[in-house]
Amino acid sequence: MDDAAPSDYLLTDLIRTSVPYEGSSANIAQARDASRTFLVHLQADHGFPVSQRAMDMVQLVVSELVTNACKYAPGPCVLELELRSGRVEVTVWDSEPVLPEVRAPDPRRIGQHGLEIVLTVCQSFEMHREPIGKRIHAAVTLADDPAGAPAGQQL
Repeated sequence: MDDAAPSDYLLTDLIRTSVPYEGSSANIAQARDASRTFLVHLQADHGFPVSQRAMDMVQLVVSELVTNACKYAPGPCVLELELRSGRVEVTVWDSEPVLPEVRAPDPRRIGQHGLEIVLTVCQSFEMHREPIGKRIHAAVTLADDPAGAPAGQQL
């Protein structure tokens, strides 16, 4: 028999959301709002600690990833948010099969810093081609380190 309590399975299954968008620029703000609502729900309804840093970083990551989907992929995109192991897993699917290029930091470059930002603030980051389109996945830790250091990418 599995050691996990039945409520552990229910929480894992219930604390996720998936929101489809048509791919317009209005969807960027809608996706940020959806991520904020998801985090407030985690905190208020389920008692999970969500630091202000995590609230800001998840919204930033969602904004950057959905912006890229709306800007560079024709057609719809889907935002998925899920609580897993104390992190918010942010996944964005879009119809463009070409994976984005992660550029080296360049303070003189105007724009196109979104993936740099995402890589800096996330604990993990992955890109995968799908049979149709691609899926970009990033994770943000909810709670800050008890010693006061912000939780971020493990180097």
